[in-house]
Order: sequence, then structure tokens, then C-alpha cells
Amino acid sequence: MSRLTLFNSPLLLGFEHFERALDRVSKVSSDGYPPYNIEQIGDNALRITLAVAGFAMSDLNLTVEDNQLVVRGKQSDDGTRVYLHRGIAARQFQRSFVLAEGIEVRGAWLDNGLLNIDLVRPELESRVRTIEIRSPQKSAAEGAEGRKRATIRLRAADTPGG
Repeated sequence: MSRLTLFNSPLLLGFEHFERALDRVSKVSSDGYPPYNIEQIGDNALRITLAVAGFAMSDLNLTVEDNQLVVRGKQSDDGTRVYLHRGIAARQFQRSFVLAEGIEVRGAWLDNGLLNIDLVRPELESRVRTIEIRSPQKSAAEGAEGRKRATIRLRAADTPGG
């Protein structure tokens, strides 16, 4: 049985990465720990703030894996302490955020128990590229006569390596 997808139209070519991103979003953990905010701090800038009280910088790990920002936290248990009551658990976590194509992590810092992660989407520049259209060549001499030129407007993100 084949799976019905949103992007199965023959007019939507090359959108498989959107389908994979939707699959990743659906698999992201629904656990509410740690709580977080996402705020827009500019036209093309976002900030993710996670509440990670009790975690030191050495307890946190931030990576980008296949357009997915992954924040991991693991506190080491101090064996020398004797707790009479332990209400603050040394809980490990993993929180994932699926990033759109082109989103870059600009930096992260820990301040008063809040991990701040700045993201930016660079401006896409529009550029024009001319693509030559050729007719089937019957001989080398006829090849130059059957050529036309077409102009196609591409964004930098639409081209490989752009």
C-alpha cells in the first residue's frame, strides 16, 4: 500500500526534502521538558530560549544534524553530596527543532539558567541565468542554427551550491 503525500503532484518537483522535514517534525518528542520560547528578534532573526536551570555549560551540547537543531543536556551526579530531600532531579533531556533550509545558528549563550540560541536566515539574492535550449543535432554544422535562448529567473537557494 502506498502512502498518500502532500507533494505527490507531478508539478511539485524536488520537494522531497519538505516531506522528510514534516516526517521529522512528527517524530520530535512531545515531552515538555525543558520549557522554551521562540521569539522573533528581527526581520530574518529568531531566538530560542530554553529554561535549563541547574545545568552548567559543560552539561549542555548543541548540534545541527541534517537541518535539525538538537539541544542535549546531561547533568553529572555528584556522588559526594548527601541529600535529605531531592526535589530537583538531575534529569537529562534532548530537545529538537527542525530548521528550514538556509537557517543558520549564529550563537548560543547561557545566562541565569536560560540557554539562548540565535538563528538567522540570510537574505536570498535573486539572480538571472540564461539557459540554452538546443534542438537535437543531426550534424555539427546544423547544431548552431537550431539553438534558442531562454531566460529563467532563479533564486540563489534554488541552484545547487547556492
